[in-house]
Order: sequence, then structure tokens, then C-alpha cells
Amino acid sequence: MASFMGDLWSSIFTPGPTPTLLIATNVTFAALQLIFLALLLATYSLHFVALSTISAGLWWAINWFAAEVQLAQQAQEAEKAKQEGDNAKTRRKSPVGESADSDTETEAVVAKKTDKSTAVTTGSATSGLLPTARDHKKRPNAGGEGSGYGSTDSEWEKVDDTQS
Repeated sequence: MASFMGDLWSSIFTPGPTPTLLIATNVTFAALQLIFLALLLATYSLHFVALSTISAGLWWAINWFAAEVQLAQQAQEAEKAKQEGDNAKTRRKSPVGESADSDTETEAVVAKKTDKSTAVTTGSATSGLLPTARDHKKRPNAGGEGSGYGSTDSEWEKVDDTQS
């Protein structure tokens, strides 16, 4: 019993549903159901039927959620194992002296010409690693062309002129 209590205490601080915590939860709900049954037989009050139904629904929901979390953890572990397996295959296929993995996680940079400026793309993601040729007084449009932001560059020039 002492080891169960120690395991229960440590499982409280462990993420996810641990077997010890699930056992304690199920035993507690079973005891609660027995108490509601005893109170129903002693008082013949339908309130205990309602409380028992609510308690049973909560008991089922907790067990369902714990099972879903466990399935998600297993799927995440399987995905991680698959990625590690793919990385191992890539390392075996790479030529001697070259590594498929890199400490910096850089990719080949391909410059793509857009309407107004040059953006740096890696795959499908856009990053602003390279500076663009813009007037230093003009504020870049962070929201894109259709952002709905009604500011003009002349307003920012006025701000910069008043600070000088």
C-alpha cells in the first residue's frame, strides 16, 4: 500500500495518464457509486439516481479521455520512430565525408523574384533573412497587400521628420 501511495504521488507530477493514476481514479468512482447506491436505498431519494448518473458520465468521460491521450502518445511515438528511421536511411545513402544532417539545419536558399521586392524562400516557407532595397524612412507592410491596414508611407515620413 505504501508503494502504491508513493507511485500515486509521483504519477500526479507525470504528464499523461499513468496506470497508477487511472487505478486510483477508477477505485474512487466505484466507491462513489457504492455510496450513492447506499444513500438511494436508505432515503429513496431520486436525487441520488441523478448524482449517480452524472458521476457515471464523468467516470466514462475520464476513461475515454485517458484512452485518447494514450492513443495520441502512441501515434506520436510511432511518428518519431518513423522519422528516426528515415534519418538513418538518409545517413546511410549519403556519400562518404558528407552528412545528410547538419547542425545548422540550413537548406539551399533559392531567391524568388516577386512584384516589388526580393524574398528568400526555402521550400515553401518565406523568410526575410536578406535585406531588401527599401527607403529607410518607409515602414515595411507586415500584413501583406490585402491586410486592410490603412497607413501610408507619408505618415511614417512625418513621424520620422518630427523625431529628428
